[in-house]
Amino acid sequence: MMSNGTSSWCDDFLLGYTPMDDTHREFVDLVHAMRVVSDEVFPALLDRFSAHAEKHFAEEAEWMAAEDFPARDCHIEEHDKVLCSLREVQKMLASGDFEVGRRFALALEEWFPGHAAYMDSALAQWMVKKQAGGVPLVLKRMKVTAD
Repeated sequence: MMSNGTSSWCDDFLLGYTPMDDTHREFVDLVHAMRVVSDEVFPALLDRFSAHAEKHFAEEAEWMAAEDFPARDCHIEEHDKVLCSLREVQKMLASGDFEVGRRFALALEEWFPGHAAYMDSALAQWMVKKQAGGVPLVLKRMKVTAD
């Protein structure tokens, strides 16, 4: 589960850099879908996630290079590890191992909140500072809890 206690998007994931927030929303939605779709749909969804991840990580790498982001190498290394795992899962799925795909989606749900909170939030702040001269302002809706 994501650190927000659910497996879907919520304002806790907002970082204040709209292009990144939009991409992250799609990432979270795809990972959630991989946890709940049927085995028949899973391979196509994993392919869709693969295309998303490749584009998502390449876009962040381009931002980091263009704006000379100091933690670029470490950030890209994390992305590369996810892509390496993804390729392994695709090979195993091709032999009919759907459970490995479900475990991969769960691992992504566990990985994403920390990556977003540390790596991506630093990048988002860097991008906003470079483009607007200040840090992002993030407005998040309050959670309503039943007492």
